[in-house]
Amino acid sequence: MTHDRGATSEGMAIDSALVRELAELLGETGLTEIEVEDGTRKIRVARTITAAPSVTYAPAPAAAPAAVSAPVEATPAAPANDHANAVKSPMVGTVYLTPDPSAPPFVSVGQAVKAGETLLIVEAMKVMNAIIAPVAGTVTAILVENAQPVEYDQPLIVVS
Repeated sequence: MTHDRGATSEGMAIDSALVRELAELLGETGLTEIEVEDGTRKIRVARTITAAPSVTYAPAPAAAPAAVSAPVEATPAAPANDHANAVKSPMVGTVYLTPDPSAPPFVSVGQAVKAGETLLIVEAMKVMNAIIAPVAGTVTAILVENAQPVEYDQPLIVVS
């Protein structure tokens, strides 16, 4: 397959299946970069692990249910306003309070944490994303349970 976009004067054959395979490998392994070289051809696939504000489909299911679910959705919204120092989820996913099922939690209420310390993990699309403390302080509340689904911008932990 040859693409004109970005091609040099001699042209560059791009193996899109290889690029897809490398991208999938990034997601499966948690790596941020893979580079392969074949003679004079070099392919580098990289990603940055940051907040995922592009996830905009999350609110749609809330609008679809009948009025029965409206009061249920209003309840979680109220605590969000009560936690000014809450660390919020940067993505839709599943939260894990421990590094693995047999390990103790990353943090507990009353524990002092340093800025940059892992508070919990949010799994999204089979990628484990560490959620770190933005500031040093004390964990005053854990607002989620282990293996709970979370929404984008949902308060997770309060660090004061």
